[in-house]
Amino acid sequence: MNMKFSKTQKLVGTAVLVALVIVLQTVGSGIRIGPFTPTLSLVPIIIGAIMFGPLTGAVLGLVFSIIVMVSVISGADAGGGMMFVQNPVATTLIVLLKGTLAGFVSGIVVKKITEKTNMTIGVAAAAVAAPVCNTAIFCIGVLLFFKPLITSWGEAAGYTNVFSYTIAGLVGVNFIVELVIDLVLVPVIVRVITAIKRSN
Repeated sequence: MNMKFSKTQKLVGTAVLVALVIVLQTVGSGIRIGPFTPTLSLVPIIIGAIMFGPLTGAVLGLVFSIIVMVSVISGADAGGGMMFVQNPVATTLIVLLKGTLAGFVSGIVVKKITEKTNMTIGVAAAAVAAPVCNTAIFCIGVLLFFKPLITSWGEAAGYTNVFSYTIAGLVGVNFIVELVIDLVLVPVIVRVITAIKRSN
């Protein structure tokens, strides 16, 4: 990114994005596409990582993770609640890592790619990196720590292979929906912010 922000602009912008993450993760969790609930809060996380850098992305991702953790512990997230009862340490680790690293990696990706190519490609890559990182860490985590539980879920859903169920049944459609939302919304919002910044 070629834009420079003052400390005040960065603080205000981060605060606004934190509020968006909280609203989208609490209110947006009720939005369903078929049986799936896409993670809309990845959008402000990616925007923060693009505009203000990987550390801001990580902070926003951590806020998202904490909200998810609250829903897991409270039982609002039924699947997460089952995982937490079985292994609270592993569940907490997976939830905190996937959100925080999604924001951080998104910021690193946009920075490196923008330096070598241009902002448009960097923004698109960041919009892909966050859901990929978020989903990959979740998949690795459940296969490492919750294989018997995931196997039972897969069998109940008609799958004979736990890996196939994890990829296709557990995260497949949800991941694609999140990826499309991020790829559509993030570049548009970043362009608007960039235009406003340049006009000031």
